[in-house]
Amino acid sequence: MLALQFIALFLTAFALVPGGSHAASLLTKLHMTQQAYFTAQSVYNGWALFGIASIGALVANAVLAIAVRRQPLPFRLMLLAVVCLAGGLVIFFAYTYPANVATQNWTVVPANWEALRWQWEVSHAANAALTFAGFGALCLATLLTARR
Repeated sequence: MLALQFIALFLTAFALVPGGSHAASLLTKLHMTQQAYFTAQSVYNGWALFGIASIGALVANAVLAIAVRRQPLPFRLMLLAVVCLAGGLVIFFAYTYPANVATQNWTVVPANWEALRWQWEVSHAANAALTFAGFGALCLATLLTARR
């Protein structure tokens, strides 16, 4: 159980990195010119690998939820973590990914680039909030399980 908790905690914390980074820079990036914004977006090349952590965190949290199913409060907290992480992935595929596709990963400037920027930035902030909530629920569940 301890190894599974560690894996879930590690992957979920790692999954917080991109969303937290985007959320922290949101207000600054919303005021950038088109040229500055597209230049800034180029630093995220290769960040798709964080998707591995997000999916891994979801799987690890789901497995951990099954493992603690006989402990009501930790189980409910783990379910909350799973729902939050799944919600973050839904937001990514519903809002962030389409903006990436429409801009060819921010290398092509479509006419509606400002609306896409807003969609991309806000979806990352929402994803960060959900991942953070899921991480909090996971931490609480882990602490409550560790007490047993």
